[in-house]
Amino acid sequence: MRKVFKVFVLTLFPLLVFSQTRRAQLLNSQDDGYRGIWYQIGPTGNEYAYKYSGGLGTYPSNHYPFSVYVKEKDKTFFCYGGTDSAGTTLYHQVGYYDHRSGMVSRPTIVMDKATGDAHDNPVIQVDKDGYIWLFSTSHGTGRPSFIHKSLKPFDISQFETVRATKQENGRTVAMDNFSYLQVYYHAERGFLGLFTSYENRKLRFGNKNTRNIAWMTSKDGIHWSDWKFIAKIEEGHYQTSGQWKNRVGTSFNYHPNLAEGEGLDHRTNIYYLYTDDNGQSWKAASGKSPDMPLTTISNEALVYDYAAEGLNVYINDLNFDRKGNPVILYETGKGYAPGVQNGLKQWNVAYWTGQKWRISRVTSSDHNYDMGSLYVAKDVWRIIAPTETGPQSYNAGGEIVMWESRDKGVTWTKQKQMTRNSLFNHSYPRRPVNADKGFYAFWADGNARERSASSLYFADSDGKVYRLPAKMDRDFMKPELVFSKP
Repeated sequence: MRKVFKVFVLTLFPLLVFSQTRRAQLLNSQDDGYRGIWYQIGPTGNEYAYKYSGGLGTYPSNHYPFSVYVKEKDKTFFCYGGTDSAGTTLYHQVGYYDHRSGMVSRPTIVMDKATGDAHDNPVIQVDKDGYIWLFSTSHGTGRPSFIHKSLKPFDISQFETVRATKQENGRTVAMDNFSYLQVYYHAERGFLGLFTSYENRKLRFGNKNTRNIAWMTSKDGIHWSDWKFIAKIEEGHYQTSGQWKNRVGTSFNYHPNLAEGEGLDHRTNIYYLYTDDNGQSWKAASGKSPDMPLTTISNEALVYDYAAEGLNVYINDLNFDRKGNPVILYETGKGYAPGVQNGLKQWNVAYWTGQKWRISRVTSSDHNYDMGSLYVAKDVWRIIAPTETGPQSYNAGGEIVMWESRDKGVTWTKQKQMTRNSLFNHSYPRRPVNADKGFYAFWADGNARERSASSLYFADSDGKVYRLPAKMDRDFMKPELVFSKP
């Protein structure tokens, strides 16, 4: 069956390219099952095929959240990058898991994004009145972005387009483009969005299309503030963030300005800033307030100088301890290209103890994009990540492992291998907002070297793994338990 799918999709590959010129459209239609998007970037011309690729329905680490647990309904609402039966376009889809019944809903196709680029994957939030918000991002400025809101509270069947505006130089303009969005919600303050804004700037080595990181706020999700920048160091940044009570923190690297090549392929260093007042002010972990936006490599927000060691940095997740001290999960490695020539990637956590940053090693894996999620509780810290080599070795993803620390991240133990003997690599396990033990991580799989079907999975806090049904002949079905043994 998978071979038939592969041949069918390869035959229709020109349609995938053509889809880039189509216009996105609101669909609000029920799907007949769960299918994740397959995506690739950066052909390598060798056995590894691509810089990274695979089932990337919950990609990238710079999008958050993909799922939100609502306690009053005992449901986890989630979104993902889906596709049609032929794999020719990116659908923005929403479903939910009912913890009481143990069933998953039939997914809704909210919109056809009219691209095959998984960088356009959506993120989700739920407001205090139960309305579900879907933020449809865009990779750069070439395509529009969208905001959709459910017509009814806690109901995924119908969404309406929000005609969002923002302030710009004293004028009110349409807010129809944003990239790499991480959106947070507070019942009193509303939305805080962290995102990337692209700008062509003149640097030391010529004009470069830089990725500047910024923030914006909205009380109602419709009227947004002006965009204010966090950092504009050389060729830009990728940021990954997290929330603790009223606090939102962001961790980010920087892309050096190079005479040849792209700075993003040499991303390095770790920085950290946080806000307790919805972005009105930002502080480093020390409590000091640097001048914003950051424009110099060495500054108060610097956590660790990996540039001095010649190492790339890929940030996976940011969480907080019970006192609001940040914990950053990230990988370091030599070189951006996949393969044995650049060696294994080192997994680390950087923890602000209240006085200083402490760096601890967790494990190693074989690819820069082996993204995982970090869970921080009172007595046990956990990481869920594809750190075990998968069927496509030295490609993105692998077999999912649960790691635990009982000494605040100093030492880590492999608690359980959650997937085994998989056909495809598993990628990008994501931590829900207010994660409940029954729906604890959410991800997809896919062949990391050639186009394939992609299934969607979730795991409970015991490490049991369930696959969402690829075919649904009714509105609710039980997910399939596929891995349960340690």
